[in-house]
Amino acid sequence: MAYRRIASLKTTEDFREYLAGLDLDLEIDDAPLSADEGSPLAEPLDVAGFKVGNRWAVHPMEGWDGTRDGKATPETIRRWQHFGESGCKLIWGGEAIAVTPAGRANPNQLYYAPENESSLAELLKTLEDAHRNSFGANATDDLLVGLQLTHSGRFSRPNEKSKLEPSIAYKHSLLDERIGIAGKADDYLLSDEQIGELIEQYVTAAQAAEKLGFRFVDIKHCHGYLGHEFLSAYSRDGDFGGEFENRTRFMRRICEAVHKACPDLLLGVRLSGFDFLPFQPESYDEKTGRPGPGQPMPYEGSDYTGFGCDRQHPLQMDLSETIQLLKLMRDELGVAMVNITAGSPYYNPHIQRPAYFPPSDGYQPPEDPLIGCVRQLKAVAELKKAVPDLPLVGSAYSYFQEYLPHIAQAVVRRNEVDFVGIGRLILSQWEMPAQILRGEDYKAVKKICRTFSDCTTGPRNGIISGCYPLDDFYKTKPEFQTLKAIKAGKKPE
Repeated sequence: MAYRRIASLKTTEDFREYLAGLDLDLEIDDAPLSADEGSPLAEPLDVAGFKVGNRWAVHPMEGWDGTRDGKATPETIRRWQHFGESGCKLIWGGEAIAVTPAGRANPNQLYYAPENESSLAELLKTLEDAHRNSFGANATDDLLVGLQLTHSGRFSRPNEKSKLEPSIAYKHSLLDERIGIAGKADDYLLSDEQIGELIEQYVTAAQAAEKLGFRFVDIKHCHGYLGHEFLSAYSRDGDFGGEFENRTRFMRRICEAVHKACPDLLLGVRLSGFDFLPFQPESYDEKTGRPGPGQPMPYEGSDYTGFGCDRQHPLQMDLSETIQLLKLMRDELGVAMVNITAGSPYYNPHIQRPAYFPPSDGYQPPEDPLIGCVRQLKAVAELKKAVPDLPLVGSAYSYFQEYLPHIAQAVVRRNEVDFVGIGRLILSQWEMPAQILRGEDYKAVKKICRTFSDCTTGPRNGIISGCYPLDDFYKTKPEFQTLKAIKAGKKPE
């Protein structure tokens, strides 16, 4: 590919020049400041009456490393310990917790059940203990930890890693074809009665989260999962489709019911603020079978719909309904904060999680990954300008690598986002936020995420997630050899 690797850009000026060559207007600071030097990233922020200690956030992730009955394993616990050691003061869910076993994205995803409460409590205790051990006895006083509640919808694989068992909000001509249910989508369509039962499951899980000590829950509406799909259910009949009021009814009913059952529990929403067409490889290498660059699926004559895109030109953002939704969350639903992401890792990952190296089932980036990163930053800045008094978390920062703090510091200083969220980076260099705030050389340890995508390729092939290239803990596992074979084009035994 013709794209430059970030590691090859040796100075801040090199990075600026490369951005300019891509016609990207992105202001970056010359150097990151420490907390003692007045870093904007060290400033506290009030979220619905709770003072969050700094502007760093950890995104929720699926580790594919839970037990079959939805409990944490030592690998899960280790990851939550790292969340506590990161120095981030907002832990956005930490983990995607399915509200029912049927809603898991994989058979090893954690899910809520009464018998799993002690396991969730252990994760929270591990995180808080690690935070106190790293930053002092009172460090958790300004640490805001929540639990992400989810249902994977059309991407549910609750029993077999290779078998989809979808639940869909509406028939989608492109995605139904993609997941193999074209012509039989009615068999997987959720009824209004089933949706009502699912809403009750969200409330039950939220009540448990509050009881266990989590300060907020995230009602997940992103990445093509069920909540997100409802937002684009233009073609669905009945109470949960068609007009904006109906397409947001799933979110509204959950928020209203959780507020009633748990009046002291804060609510967050992780939201795909915009979406694009599904993409697919334009070709495959004849010798290796590796995918070529991605291209959008043909949509002329289809009934393609997507939330936050121009329905006539579905490769362009249209944030008008996104802004309308944010105002609804702020004014009527009592949502305390929103975490903005984009698209889906299943059908257009280059706009959601830009990477130089795609996962095994993906495609080569059709644009320089920096374009996807800046697209998300600009979208969040536009949303923040439209709804300035609703705290927003931004995404797509990991790919900036060495220059992440230069950019994060600048966007927070300009009030274009409130919190800088990091995901993949936490798996390789989980202490980077703390190192930056202490003024340490965060580059010296050489564990900055290079977006090799092994943390995605592993799970897509039934292996637990982790940073195999940079975390010695995973390098010693037998799964590492399996992963290398998969990346070499060999089928694992």
